[in-house]
Amino acid sequence: MSKELKLLSIHGYMQNAEIFRKRTGAFRKLFKKKVLFDFVTAPNKIPANEESEKDLTGWWFSSKEKSYLAQDKTDYSEGLNESLNKIAEELQSKGPFDGILAFSQGAALLGIICCLKEKGDERFQNFKFAILVAGYKSRQTEHGGMYVERISTPTLHVIGDTDQVIPRDMSDDLLTIFENPQVLRHDGGHFIPSTSSHKQTYLQFLDQFLQKC
Repeated sequence: MSKELKLLSIHGYMQNAEIFRKRTGAFRKLFKKKVLFDFVTAPNKIPANEESEKDLTGWWFSSKEKSYLAQDKTDYSEGLNESLNKIAEELQSKGPFDGILAFSQGAALLGIICCLKEKGDERFQNFKFAILVAGYKSRQTEHGGMYVERISTPTLHVIGDTDQVIPRDMSDDLLTIFENPQVLRHDGGHFIPSTSSHKQTYLQFLDQFLQKC
C-alpha cells in the first residue's frame, strides 16, 4: 500500500467537526495508518439555548424555528443548498478524496450527493466511494426530486437494528437506490460500531480501494 485513503467525514445533526472527530476516535483507531480523516462543519448554526451547547450545526432544517427531526415529513426546508456548496468547496480545496464517511443527517446529505454525482454534477465527481452510517432519504418534500435509482457509486451502509433516532426501515429504504450496496448490520443503536468484530467488514470494503493506491 503506497498511501493512505483520504476520507471526508461529515457529522450528524447538532454536531460539528470537532465533536464528530472525538466521537469517531475508536472507529478511526481501527484503521491505524490506512485511512486519513478530514472533518468538515455544517454551515447552518443551530440556535443555542440554556440546555444546549454552543456552535452546534446542521446540514438543513425542517422547520422555520431552525429545528430538525429526521422522521418528520415536511414541506419546509432551509439550508441544504448552503450545505451542498460547503461540501463542494471541501472536495475542491482539500481533495481529491478517495471517499466520504457520513453519519445520520450527514449520511442523508451524502445520499443526496451520491444522487447528484450519478446525475453528472461536476461538483461531486472527485470521490470514489461512500460509507453511510444511519443513513436515510430526506423526508422534506422539495428534496424528493433529487433522488435517482440505481446509483453506481460503491457504498457501505451501517445500520443499527435498535436505532431509535433513525429506524432501520428508513436506512433500508435508502439501500434501494444503490446498485450494489454493501451492508453492515449491528444490534446496537445510533452510533458507529467500532469493535474488532466489525473491523473486518470495514477493511474488506476499503481494501478494494487500498489496492488501487
